[in-house]
Amino acid sequence: MRPGLYLLFFLFVSISRPAYAQSVATDSLLTKLNAVLADKDVYVKQKTNHIDELGKQLSQANDLDKKYNIYQQLYNEYKNFSYDSAYNYAKKLQETAAKLNDPNRMAFAKMELGFTLISSGMFKETLETLNSISLQYLSTDDKVEYYFLKARSYFDLSDFDRNVDYSAMYNPKGIQFIDSALSLASPGTYNYYALRGLQALRKADNTGAVKDYTALLKLKNLTPNQFAISACSLSYIYEVLGEQDKSTQLLIQAAIADLQSATKETVAIYKLADFLYKKGDLNSAFVYIKQAMDDATFYGARHRQVAISSILPIIEAQRISTVEQQRKSLIIYASIITVLVLFVVMFAFIIFRQLKKLRIADNLIKEANVSLQESNVALEALNRNLSTANKIKNEYIGYYFNINSIYIDKLESFQKSLDKKLSSKRYEDAQAAIKSLNLENERHQLFHTFDKVFLSLFPDFIEKFEALFNKDDKIAIADGQLLSTEHRIFALIRMGIHDNDRIAKLLGYSVNTIYSYKNRIKNKSFIANDEFEDHIMAIEAV
Repeated sequence: MRPGLYLLFFLFVSISRPAYAQSVATDSLLTKLNAVLADKDVYVKQKTNHIDELGKQLSQANDLDKKYNIYQQLYNEYKNFSYDSAYNYAKKLQETAAKLNDPNRMAFAKMELGFTLISSGMFKETLETLNSISLQYLSTDDKVEYYFLKARSYFDLSDFDRNVDYSAMYNPKGIQFIDSALSLASPGTYNYYALRGLQALRKADNTGAVKDYTALLKLKNLTPNQFAISACSLSYIYEVLGEQDKSTQLLIQAAIADLQSATKETVAIYKLADFLYKKGDLNSAFVYIKQAMDDATFYGARHRQVAISSILPIIEAQRISTVEQQRKSLIIYASIITVLVLFVVMFAFIIFRQLKKLRIADNLIKEANVSLQESNVALEALNRNLSTANKIKNEYIGYYFNINSIYIDKLESFQKSLDKKLSSKRYEDAQAAIKSLNLENERHQLFHTFDKVFLSLFPDFIEKFEALFNKDDKIAIADGQLLSTEHRIFALIRMGIHDNDRIAKLLGYSVNTIYSYKNRIKNKSFIANDEFEDHIMAIEAV
């Protein structure tokens, strides 16, 4: 059987496939198919390079026999690749055979032309060409090819017309020619299994067809084209039997084989696209149907283009509709997300403002705490000052009550003594008694008592007072005294008496004298004059 025989089996995969559940193996095969599809130009380039090499050999051929052989090779390269080129070289085969006056080659060249015509969908012209061939000039293998082409022509007409009346007429004729081919084929060969499988398929003997095609696929050294045709045919049978996973996997493998062999006259990838469309995988279906249309257009198969054109717009429209629906969904989702983002921004703004207010409130609280702490410190200082003042007040109240009591007793005794002397008219004694009064001594006694009480309240006053001066500028205290006049002036200031006039009256000096003492003391200190009294007031009582 010639390689062209195997293309017949693609024609039996025209029934639409039901939806199927993709297995892991199917997914893996689809991944491989996509990878092969991405490298399709590499496989086409390999084929065109081989064709170019044959073209160079043709230009160097100098006799008809060599040219005929090269034409045959070029025809074989183009028969599943490009209709126009295949048709051209089929005609050249006829012309060269005529020049060689070889009836066997002429008959064979007509059969090759018939294969090209049937592949492009020219059924009438195919039958006319085949009917013009004299079988006596064909070998046994060529007769098998001839009967196959006649069977294929009637099967293709039946499938193309899709009319019950015409199918009832064409199918039996096709089966008769298959029977004729089988009678010449050698049992156990590829041709034998392929013809038996085709016969069982057309007779709806699915069990027999599976058996024959399975045996066929187990044969060694199958060409990619032989494998693709056989796998595609078995795929159709498994689909009829409801074994969708097996059917799909075989169909994918057939498409991969077609791509790797740069076969353009094929239906495997078209049928795969049809199945994926019905499955709902529109993106993959669109990619594969586009490839199928590119292959059919490239080859020039009119009937393939017609079949593909019936589904391509539907897939494309559905895909566009799906994309549009997805676009609308995206717009809706984008709108929802935008609204959510706006809400988030709004809430973020509100939270930011609240946080800002909280920070301001926190700062105010901190400032209030600092102020409160400062107030507490001030209150503590005030409390200490009040405590000191109360202590001073209590001490000095007792002190002045005691002093006043002493002086009242002295005045009362002096009054009684003076009254007796005046009553007895002892005027000289009365005058002497008055002269005996020593006011200076009394003043010194008053100062001594003040100093004693003050130092009991401020025992480290002298030490802290002297700390305000350099060592050479310290104030000396006369023997027998507790405080010097300078000390006593600032002791009164520490007691809270700041008025110079009052200090002068208490100490028995003039205001100018008190002023001079104060300035002299302040000038001797290393403390600034306007801060000196603050340091005096900072001396604490016990």
